[in-house]
Amino acid sequence: MPTELVSAERSPSISPERRASEDVLRDAGVLKLFIGYAPGVGKTFSMLSEGIRRRRRGEDVVIAIVETHRRQPISELAQKLEAVPPRRVELSGAVFEEMDLDAVLARSPQVALVDELPHSNLSGSRNEKRYQDVMELLDAGISVISTVNIQHLESLTPDIKRLTGVTVRETIPDRVLQRANEVVLTDLTPEALRMRLRRGDIYPQGNPDPALNNYFKRENLIALREMALRQVARAVERNEESDASGEKRPEHRGLHEVVVVCIGSSPAPRELIARGAHMTSSLSGDLHVVHVRCGKEDAESDLVLKAHLQFARDLDAETAELEGRDISRALGEFAQAHGATQIILGRTANEKGSGLCYWRNIRRLLQWVPLVDLHLVSLTPPAAEGTS
Repeated sequence: MPTELVSAERSPSISPERRASEDVLRDAGVLKLFIGYAPGVGKTFSMLSEGIRRRRRGEDVVIAIVETHRRQPISELAQKLEAVPPRRVELSGAVFEEMDLDAVLARSPQVALVDELPHSNLSGSRNEKRYQDVMELLDAGISVISTVNIQHLESLTPDIKRLTGVTVRETIPDRVLQRANEVVLTDLTPEALRMRLRRGDIYPQGNPDPALNNYFKRENLIALREMALRQVARAVERNEESDASGEKRPEHRGLHEVVVVCIGSSPAPRELIARGAHMTSSLSGDLHVVHVRCGKEDAESDLVLKAHLQFARDLDAETAELEGRDISRALGEFAQAHGATQIILGRTANEKGSGLCYWRNIRRLLQWVPLVDLHLVSLTPPAAEGTS
């Protein structure tokens, strides 16, 4: 049985006797996330087991959607709970099942179990992503228990690609993890996980060797597990800093950190944005992502830039586009105006690149903000992509 590391809960538990009378007054539902570092560690099993325990305590629990992947233990557990029938969608001659959001809202349970939070809904659904469906359930006062693997956290996608060579296509914004009232790490040692894969417990059909020699390599699993542990530890810290009213306690630090990330319109800046997001999370600071336009940019560059800025906003960053041929001055004035304490810039292997990669411009920037810590991040060159 996988072990679980549980965070502090923001909201006190409510007895079944009180819950019925308080349902009328409930506001947003409570979100509990089971996080894993790779497929097969036992997230769905843990989610269903939690649902069964709550059902036995008298709570009204239903399965909104569960992905069994033809795993017998999961199917057997799922049969012990009421399930809202899924919405069936025919596409290219095949039939797929999606969570029926309207039916779950109409059923209005106390708790809904929603598997695989990063799932992309099929065309024609009300929301593009399953996590958006979950937000609607929470807004309706329905508590949700859900599952996610660490590689689907948006700010970690550059690290996951660098580590495994896989580009993760289905992601959730970091704010979803921050919204969670409780976070649970469903843990399993890498050796035990690889043994499960060899036995066919994770992918019942198919040869396990390609996965064992690629994504499920021992060194990959160790690194992914460390990432998951760090994220859960941060979630525990955030929850412990929240009082009963849900407001943050005063910071013990004497300085409020403000991180400014300056990006261009090449594919690489997502690494910088992710670095800034990690820094502000650990420092409990504010994140600003800015782009300085030195002149007219082509349509393709504009599209790439818009995607970068949306990625930043999904990580709760404030974004800005500045105008000015003097990049150092434009960035320096912005940093001064917003009280920046840290600035993050990208640096390619070829220092003869454009803009802030010139050491002369960096020296000029430091003249504008001499007391700001400056971070130069070496950017990883584009590589062949896998998918997930």
